Amino acid sequence: MSEVRSFFSRNRTVFSLGLVSILISSMVGLVSGVTLGYMTDLLEIVPALMLLITPAIGVRGSIFGAVGSRLGTAVHMGTFELSFKRGSVLRQNVETSIILTVVMAVIMGLFAKLAAIIMGIESISLHEFIFISVMGGTLSSLVLIFINIVVAVTGFKHDWDLDNISAPIITATGDIVTMPMLFGTTLLVLNPHFTDSLLLFFSIVFIAVAVILVAYVILKKKDEVRRIFIQSIPTLLIFIIVEIIAGSLINNELESFIALPALLIMVSPFLGSSNSLGGILTSRFSSYLHMGLLRPKALPGKLALENFGITYIFGVFAFTLIGVATFILGGVLGMESPPLSTMIILSLIAGMVSTTILCILAYYLSIATFRMSLDPDDHTIPLITSMIDVFGVVAFVATILLLGLA
Repeated sequence: MSEVRSFFSRNRTVFSLGLVSILISSMVGLVSGVTLGYMTDLLEIVPALMLLITPAIGVRGSIFGAVGSRLGTAVHMGTFELSFKRGSVLRQNVETSIILTVVMAVIMGLFAKLAAIIMGIESISLHEFIFISVMGGTLSSLVLIFINIVVAVTGFKHDWDLDNISAPIITATGDIVTMPMLFGTTLLVLNPHFTDSLLLFFSIVFIAVAVILVAYVILKKKDEVRRIFIQSIPTLLIFIIVEIIAGSLINNELESFIALPALLIMVSPFLGSSNSLGGILTSRFSSYLHMGLLRPKALPGKLALENFGITYIFGVFAFTLIGVATFILGGVLGMESPPLSTMIILSLIAGMVSTTILCILAYYLSIATFRMSLDPDDHTIPLITSMIDVFGVVAFVATILLLGLA
């Protein structure tokens, strides 16, 4: 009993900041879920759109989650400063996030179209995919840059641990901002007044800008921006492919989601909370490794196991809340939904499976990247996000089938 009290006493700040940020993340994620719930008609018209939605949301969270993790590490290491001058940590991270956003958005559009062709899914044209991806992604990223700066500056001034707050807030904001942007951009593409030639022109411009940015970073930049960009690209490419697989899994069960739209509402906060938990855990592991507090061993030590316990507590809180809130929200909006008990069981079972997987992945990916002399801040969050999205979707869909909801 004394050990339990000691555990909660040692981690009082972690719980106070973490639970609040996860609460915000879950509630904000519901807004994104409602948007997705109302997109059922659009998903029927453009079924391949789901192949773009999952990587678009995930990439946004990965790019800016990694920014938050790097800023948190900079604060712990004493290298962070409230300055936007050339070479500052803040400026380098903002520059990198903008460049990665544009480049990866073009690649996402290309990969989504290729996936639709391979899977035999009827879809829009390549330049329409690229337009939706770049326009929706860039607009949402501008908001996320602002949020990231606000969180970093506010946390630094108030001496908050950014590892516990940045990932949930950025993940939630990414969900709530990206979904409406993609929704609105898709409606714009389907608008007959927005001609195909105009879409093609914009898409060519976007591709040209992406090529110029890549050339500029590789040939001209010699600072941290170049390092982060080069190290992030391979990870994000893998991430996009894995996220498209996650999107295809949801797309395959689209009829079940359309029949029970409340389940579609749950998808976004469920995956968002899983990513928030993964973001918190990987950010903490990254900081521990940089500070020499966590030894990269084959089996997790006491510090790692304690953080696993914290993550499970956060998970029970988050997924119970999501089950209850989704049921209530579905009822208020007049959407078909399973009973409350079923929604809670669905969220908890799938959530605990997802949490177990993310704990294992977070630890071993963090120590693997660290042992390879790579920065865990640049690699672990994108890898965790992509893998958790796939495993989370598999757990979610499997639990739906287990409960007889499909």
